[in-house]
Amino acid sequence: MKNLQPDTLIKNPNACEVLSTVDIGADAQRVWSIVGNFAGFPAFIPALSHIEMTGEGVRSVRKKFFHDGNIVIEQLNSQDDQALYMTWSLIYDTLGIGNLWAAMSVEALPGERARATWRIVADPAEGGAEVAAFQGFLQGFADEAMGNVRKMFE
Repeated sequence: MKNLQPDTLIKNPNACEVLSTVDIGADAQRVWSIVGNFAGFPAFIPALSHIEMTGEGVRSVRKKFFHDGNIVIEQLNSQDDQALYMTWSLIYDTLGIGNLWAAMSVEALPGERARATWRIVADPAEGGAEVAAFQGFLQGFADEAMGNVRKMFE
């Protein structure tokens, strides 16, 4: 027993990175009220049926339920509603993701416009998809979601 040392299965991923950015004709705070709501992703990800939250703020955990039966559990690492960013990490999933870290941010642009960016850094599960296919899946997922955010403000 004395050989036991602190450990964790949550690691910083490095296999691939995707960025999805949309410019929106709305005030940055209005955009942040949608993409900065850790519990509110079903508003722009139609594949999600609902989210169950445990806790509030940093260290809170969300359990995302997909219509197809998949589940993803993530923990909020940081959130700043003034600087308009948040980060989170994957704890558990049924989608074939090994490790995942993500950030959502909103930047104010001139003329009541905003730029929302979703950054995902992830590894496929061991024995899972090839990195290129996995990256394509993540990019498509993020691009569709961010496109839905843009449509919400059109």
